[in-house]
Amino acid sequence: MRLGILSDTHDQLARTRLAVQLLKDHGADVLIHCGDLAGPEIVKACAVLPCYFVFGNHDADRVPELRRAAVETGAVCLEWGGEILLAGKRVAVTHGHMHTDVRRLLAAGPDYLFSGHSHIPTDRYEDQTRRINPGALHDTDSFTVALLDLVSEGLKFLPVQAEDRVS
Repeated sequence: MRLGILSDTHDQLARTRLAVQLLKDHGADVLIHCGDLAGPEIVKACAVLPCYFVFGNHDADRVPELRRAAVETGAVCLEWGGEILLAGKRVAVTHGHMHTDVRRLLAAGPDYLFSGHSHIPTDRYEDQTRRINPGALHDTDSFTVALLDLVSEGLKFLPVQAEDRVS
């Protein structure tokens, strides 16, 4: 199973659609959004595959709309952070701006913790948990998403071309 991981889209709908298509083209089976969606259209763009998402600090005033978009599309809203089981692996997801959420999820000892917020692609271990930040699709020098193969544990950061450069 391959997970497409994205974060910090900040309502950049065209760029998000490009990123989702890129992840699909690379074999993503599931999409996980680590927050700062900023609007329900982002949920709809991600829900072309089975999709899980969390709220980020820029989503606080859009929570009801994002929850409604989840219901309408079949996406799974993990609120401010939660854990799911995929291919036998425990995957925790939070945005990362609330250290209490990060600590709570890490304390449960998941296999993976996905987060965003910093806009910096990261792959590191904290104790037995592999922490992955896919980067961002807004307010960064390079737009990136990540693709994780849960069987091989291989991770690729994929650059996303800005939509104004698409031919």
